[in-house]
Amino acid sequence: MTSIASTLGVGSGIDTATLVEQLAAASKKPKEDLIAKREEANSAKISALGNISSAIDSFASALSSLISGGSLFTQATSSDTGVVASALAGSRIGNLSVQMEVRQLAAAQSIASGSYAGATSPIGQGQMTLTTAKGSFAITVDAANDSLAGLARAINAAGAGVTASVIQDTTGSRLVIKGATGAAQAFSLSVDPSADAGLQAFAFDPASYDAGNPSGMSLAQAAQDAIVRVDGVEVTRTSNSFSDLVPGVKIDLRKAAAGTVITIGSSRPTAAISQAVSDFVAAYNELKSMLDAATAAGAGALRGDVGLREMQRQLAKLPTTVLSSAGGPATLAEIGVRTQRDGTLAVDGARLSSILASDPDGVEALFNPGQTASSPLIRIVSPYGAVKPGTYTVSDLVAGDPASGKIEGFLGVVSGSQLGSSIAAKSKGLVIEPLGNLAEGTITVDLGLGGALQAIRDALRASGGPLATTQARLATESKTIAKDREKMETRESAYHDQLVRQFTAMDSRVAAFKATQSYLDQQIKMWTSGNN
Repeated sequence: MTSIASTLGVGSGIDTATLVEQLAAASKKPKEDLIAKREEANSAKISALGNISSAIDSFASALSSLISGGSLFTQATSSDTGVVASALAGSRIGNLSVQMEVRQLAAAQSIASGSYAGATSPIGQGQMTLTTAKGSFAITVDAANDSLAGLARAINAAGAGVTASVIQDTTGSRLVIKGATGAAQAFSLSVDPSADAGLQAFAFDPASYDAGNPSGMSLAQAAQDAIVRVDGVEVTRTSNSFSDLVPGVKIDLRKAAAGTVITIGSSRPTAAISQAVSDFVAAYNELKSMLDAATAAGAGALRGDVGLREMQRQLAKLPTTVLSSAGGPATLAEIGVRTQRDGTLAVDGARLSSILASDPDGVEALFNPGQTASSPLIRIVSPYGAVKPGTYTVSDLVAGDPASGKIEGFLGVVSGSQLGSSIAAKSKGLVIEPLGNLAEGTITVDLGLGGALQAIRDALRASGGPLATTQARLATESKTIAKDREKMETRESAYHDQLVRQFTAMDSRVAAFKATQSYLDQQIKMWTSGNN
């Protein structure tokens, strides 16, 4: 068709090629302008929705990071670096004051063999028995593993709860076996009488060990518990890290110092919480401004969008959403965050300062939610965050080992004296320990501000949610516009080709008429000349 178009006008003398292009362009332009307008409008909607989705993600993530960073909840303090104290999530330790003396650190039993020329040096063959807190384990040394390294591999493969390794020093190679911390984790290694004499050098029994006359392996470190005095009461722990001694606090022992009393206290983040409230209000107002611009009548790219209207409605409820069941202020409105006539938020500084002074734990609980049981006979074992916020029912609890009972109507998963929630229940992740028999009780996991904002975001962005529906609709519109453009291009191309054919036919006919005219002109001239 191109070669034909290039000859348009040759026969007629008219610039029909230009005429065809102008006619085709005149037909195409209004249709292309309409599609371009649709594309521009849809792109503006997609861009606005993307910006808003990103904004609420950033809002929720920034708040979660601020809360998880620990700057908004009371921190445990220690007067000595020998004891590191840290608050557990959801704990209330504002009035913490504990005197602690670390008399002994927990240690793991460690034993070492005599020196050998190398890790592959033969040690003798036979049967050995490794006895640990987990039970008795048979260890076989034969031709395949007759060496220090082979024995170490056999011990590790037994899964007895100890670790064996071969170390090098200036005297040669030695086998070292180490257990877990705690006095109950002591272990022994006995050798069958029928084994090669060389294996006797690896025997060890902590009960009969004589440091002055060791007959087998040497004791490098005895297994022992940590011994601490808390407010004058002496207790032991199998580890140097524990969170069941001081309520709401994790303790990490770094050194023992008998006679030295360490004070464990707390530090309230009053200024940080006050600043966080102001930052939240500023971020909320910025997000609201973006939503208002996107949904403004006449000018907003997403005016009338159902998903954004739902987001505005959900966000507007935040100041009055119940965030805590700790007994103090339960909503942001109660600590001075108020909604103004235009829908933006403002902070009543006097109200916030007053309640921070009178109930700092209550204000803190809005940002750092906890979990509580309705009865002292229920101990919540799972950490905060393991189960979604909500109120869960427990029933038919029977304490003991094993414990029994139901969580949310499902039989609890028994693990000794503890019960875990069935994965089929909405309480999935919850673990409790019945401390007594109880017919029925409840466990409340608070939402907190971060959880409330996260819940709004998740509901909006969930599959089938308002924002997801809008995104799907805009994506479908993009595909529809692309198809409409493709159809328009095909129709207009066909119209262009039709014009070329029509003008080519016209040009041929005009050329034929001109040839006839030329012939007639010639004949007339001949006839005229003949008459003369």
